[in-house]
Amino acid sequence: MSELLSKAPFMGRVKTLLVNPRRDSGLEKSAVPSIRLTFAGIEGDCHGGLTRQSDVRMRKQFADGTAVRNARQVSILSAEELGDIARAMGVPEVRPDWVGANLVTGGIPDLTLLPPSTRLQFPSGATIVVDIENLPCRYPAEVIAKHYPEPSLGFVEAAKHKRGLVGWVEREGIVGTGDAITLWLPPQRIYAHA
Repeated sequence: MSELLSKAPFMGRVKTLLVNPRRDSGLEKSAVPSIRLTFAGIEGDCHGGLTRQSDVRMRKQFADGTAVRNARQVSILSAEELGDIARAMGVPEVRPDWVGANLVTGGIPDLTLLPPSTRLQFPSGATIVVDIENLPCRYPAEVIAKHYPEPSLGFVEAAKHKRGLVGWVEREGIVGTGDAITLWLPPQRIYAHA
């Protein structure tokens, strides 16, 4: 039997790691030199937990507040795509700490378009599984507006297919700034009945 996942022909790199221990303090996060991934997510981050409450993204499936598996433990963004968003908005920068990022990558082309079930693996063996694209919303826009009140294009439009991904921890371990990222890609196919 052949392996289901294929190793990508390139490697990424961890540019920045960020955490926020208190959800009630807002979306913004602070940079740290390393993080510990556990099966519950990033140790000390407010988005951790094996389960979470369903929200507006799941309204068609569940009533708000229903306990569901937490597949949004880690928010992953690309330094290159953050640059693209800033250029589209006509602002000097969109910083990862303003948009709720946990892990900022470099060197992964079109990060936001990675398919679900892609694995991001780090030298410690720690591994994150991509769940789905993280759609842009008004919360980062409100933070960016504090710094740049009149962008030429709004965040939601500028960040379409560039807002990054959310994922969950498949294998525990330490991830440090500067670590290499190996990508393991699932088979690429389109479901004909969607």
